[in-house]
Formats: sequence, structure tokens, C-alpha cells
Amino acid sequence: MATVRMILNPKDKPSEAQLEALRKAKEKPIIFDDDSPEMTPEMLKKFQRVYPKEKQG
Repeated sequence: MATVRMILNPKDKPSEAQLEALRKAKEKPIIFDDDSPEMTPEMLKKFQRVYPKEKQG
């Protein structure tokens, strides 16, 4: 499976093609494996933000 990377500018609006790609991706199932197993609530609690959440004005 290929990795797709995009650089988005928050001021730009997504194109219809980008929106369609997101719609299709949303419908695909999540596939867990040994490298990326499904995480338990305890495992998720161990994560910390790398960057602080931005304050909404």
C-alpha cells in the first residue's frame, strides 16, 4: 500500500478531487497488523501531544 503525502495551506480550500479522495478514504476499513496494532484505551493514554493545542479565538 502506498503512502500519500500532501502539504496543505490552511488558507486554501480543498479541490473537489481532494474532497473526493477524502470521502473514498473514509469508507475504507482500518487494517491493523503487527507494526500498527489496534490500541487499547490504556495504550492511548500514554500518548502526549508533541505540539500544544492551538487556542481557538
